[in-house]
Amino acid sequence: MLAEGGNALEAMVAMAATIVAVYPHMSHIGGDGFWLLREPGGRVRAIMAAGRAGADARREHYREHETIPPRGVPAALTVPGAIAGWMLALEAARARGGRLPLADLLAPAIRQAGDGYIVARAQARLTAEKLDELASVPGFAAIFLVDGKPPTAGQTLRQPALAATLDHLAHAGLDDFYRGDVGREIAADLDRLGSPLTRADLERCRATLAEPLLVALESGTAFNTPPPTQGLASLMILALFERLRVAEADGFDHVHGLVEATKRALRVRDRMIADPDRMTQPAARALDPAFLDAQARAIDRAKAAPWPAPPGAGDTVWMGAADGSGLVVSYIQSLYWEFGSGLVLPTTGVLLQNRGLSFSLDPGALNALEPGRLPFHTLNPALAALADGRVLAYGSMGGDGQPQTQAALFTRHVLYRQPLERAIDAPRWLLGRTWGSLRTSLRLESRFDGNLVDRLLAAGHEVELLPEPYSDLVGHAGAVVLHPDGTLEGAHDPRADGGAAGV
Repeated sequence: MLAEGGNALEAMVAMAATIVAVYPHMSHIGGDGFWLLREPGGRVRAIMAAGRAGADARREHYREHETIPPRGVPAALTVPGAIAGWMLALEAARARGGRLPLADLLAPAIRQAGDGYIVARAQARLTAEKLDELASVPGFAAIFLVDGKPPTAGQTLRQPALAATLDHLAHAGLDDFYRGDVGREIAADLDRLGSPLTRADLERCRATLAEPLLVALESGTAFNTPPPTQGLASLMILALFERLRVAEADGFDHVHGLVEATKRALRVRDRMIADPDRMTQPAARALDPAFLDAQARAIDRAKAAPWPAPPGAGDTVWMGAADGSGLVVSYIQSLYWEFGSGLVLPTTGVLLQNRGLSFSLDPGALNALEPGRLPFHTLNPALAALADGRVLAYGSMGGDGQPQTQAALFTRHVLYRQPLERAIDAPRWLLGRTWGSLRTSLRLESRFDGNLVDRLLAAGHEVELLPEPYSDLVGHAGAVVLHPDGTLEGAHDPRADGGAAGV
């Protein structure tokens, strides 16, 4: 799309559509998305494309459950917001002179979904691992299994109903997804299946423009998305770590410092972040320098703090784009867990997210389930305007691990000046539980030096070495850099199936 004269926003919409066709276990049009866009003049804005809980998503409908079921029709309780975000992004693209027709932007996705796409190794592996949970969910087997069995990497699968839906949207416009023929078909399928989502919920869905959260660092200004995302936690980690004055990368002080900053940031996140309409104090209060100073002083430079943590999981895609005009985009799009709810609508081919799992059935909880409420989001795309004139768009999949992976990438590349590809390739860690595991340990890729592991253990960290030198557990990271002279740089994660390209 860039080669065809499109700008970074148009290219990102095309990428967001195509990833749905070729990497559906991580992202689909039944999910949500969040954008950061930095204009050539320096202004940064956020596009918040999160869907609300349906009008019939009431706690009494789940009275037979202790928690919201993770798969199937009951899990599909929030409106898909991603396409609403595409709409706002294209409005911004047109304001910057973008002229590529929507049909051109969606054409690669339509072709891949209709003619067939090559199953990636991650999709093949995750389908096999989660088969017991997903095989019986309506619509899943027909689209994502082969004769009732998981596909192998390299096989070709098709999503014909999705291709038809995207083709219709290419001609009718994206708004049709919510308020036209596609929206009517989505609502009819949901009604037949017994989902708490209604056509009125779809018709009310709108993405919004918002001011990003930001924190001033010595290295520049870091930006992230506001609530209901965990962007606050990602910014807090960077600000707390800066206050520790760690001199070198990848030693004990670096890893321990980031882990301890993560503990404090996630605790603040879990006390504060919810639907912004329901929050009792603004998220920016936790980025006040005095508050950050106090939090940093509480970090023990030699000893691990106790760490009980709530579970958080997620499978997501991050994508970045920049163009010669100076427009830089950081975008994240997700179904939450791999394959989301697993529910594939038969008429439209839409695979619906299970983001409603972020809600609690406890009426006194911070994120209690209520109709029309926005769920908490682990999604958070990152962007930084650096003091040396560079603009860095970066991010990762990985649920609660997203802020940790962002911090590892940022500190290695920006503070310690490691080349971008090395900063992404270097071994990483994950603190805390992941879905399906009760462990709260600090898990490290096996490439870490044994002396560092020993020091972390001696400091009181519950350390567990992962068997893989490159583990999906620590996220799939990527980054795009716009240099002051107009040159562009990108790098992708060897742990992932993605890549970096330019024209």
